[in-house]
Amino acid sequence: MVRATDRSNLSGSAECSFVDLADSVRVAIMITPKGRGSFRKQAREALSVMQSIVAQRRGMTITVQTIFLRNSAESAEIQLILAGYYGSKLPITNYVLQPPCCGAALAIEAWGIGGESVRIERFGPETLAVSYDGVRWIYCAGIRPTANLRGVYVQSMDALAQIRAVLVLAGSGFENIVRTWFYLGGITEPEGDTRRYQELNRARADFYQDIHFCPLLVSANAPRGVYPASTGIGMSGEGLVTSCVALETKRNGAFLVPLENPQQTPAYAYHPRFSNQSPKFTRAMALVLDNYVTTWVSGTASIVNAESRHPNDIEKQTEQAIENIERLIAAENFALHGLNGAGASLRDMAKVRIYLKKPDDFAKCKAICERRFGPVPAIYAVADVCRPELLVEIEGVAFSRCSLT
Repeated sequence: MVRATDRSNLSGSAECSFVDLADSVRVAIMITPKGRGSFRKQAREALSVMQSIVAQRRGMTITVQTIFLRNSAESAEIQLILAGYYGSKLPITNYVLQPPCCGAALAIEAWGIGGESVRIERFGPETLAVSYDGVRWIYCAGIRPTANLRGVYVQSMDALAQIRAVLVLAGSGFENIVRTWFYLGGITEPEGDTRRYQELNRARADFYQDIHFCPLLVSANAPRGVYPASTGIGMSGEGLVTSCVALETKRNGAFLVPLENPQQTPAYAYHPRFSNQSPKFTRAMALVLDNYVTTWVSGTASIVNAESRHPNDIEKQTEQAIENIERLIAAENFALHGLNGAGASLRDMAKVRIYLKKPDDFAKCKAICERRFGPVPAIYAVADVCRPELLVEIEGVAFSRCSLT
């Protein structure tokens, strides 16, 4: 069970949260360098802090990470630095062109795990599986379309096919995915007679058409058309980077609850005026395992029902996005989904990412997030949101106790 969640700040440049599950310890680490020297100097500072965090827990292994970069020219350099630092134990890694809002050259989000029962399997540079206590997690990261493909639809279909292939290589399947990320360059830019994000949605809808997600784990109360939790967010350039988390377990009493927000239209049910193909994702996906719940919160913006709210007002949009998350993970909403005794508060978030369209909004947004979430580990990155009028999007993971009745 969850015995404690400890959040600490290390050297002012990193924040981490530990979740102790008795047989294993999971850690979420967010690192943004304080120094403003060369890229190499900032990268080494970040990795030095990472080393100090891992050293606090014997046997801790970093399994998956996302590197937020200010420009593509530094991607090759950080890959060389990470290869030298990790050696054969390099985590699977996303390299995303989303500059840290604070002006740092890079930021790192990392997930780690330790424990005597933990088993880690590597299936090449893009896929890794973690098994413990009857649960197997499969992580895929850094999946990019095959070179020279043109058009978001074709690129997205290719990337999704690659995810399916690496999951098969890991002995799993696409239907076991519970969480996805799509980092899309020029997300709100036109493509043909539509926009790039709409083309991503069209590809996702076509690829998912015959897939029944998590059939053995989804609760009987779940609606038809269950989809993974997801984030579709912009980045610099015109590329596409994808990643996912899949889950397998045969443990008795383990099940998934797809969550929708009562004050938001399910994304997969949006009217065609928002997109010719609605975005196929669930607002959150909760895993109930014994007496704790892990809840993946999808990218969440200032949308009520299906309409964007508070145009050009970063403070009101930030408050609305956080209110949406708060309602989504609340005990009352779990009860509406047929699950009494579960739920989480904003202070149960293990980590959050905040994507901001305008760097100038950083200070105002950060002040609100720190007041509402408390000392949760966070990274603030510059990225376009999927609708031109939206200024901020927030995602995260919550860990909470439950006592089912």
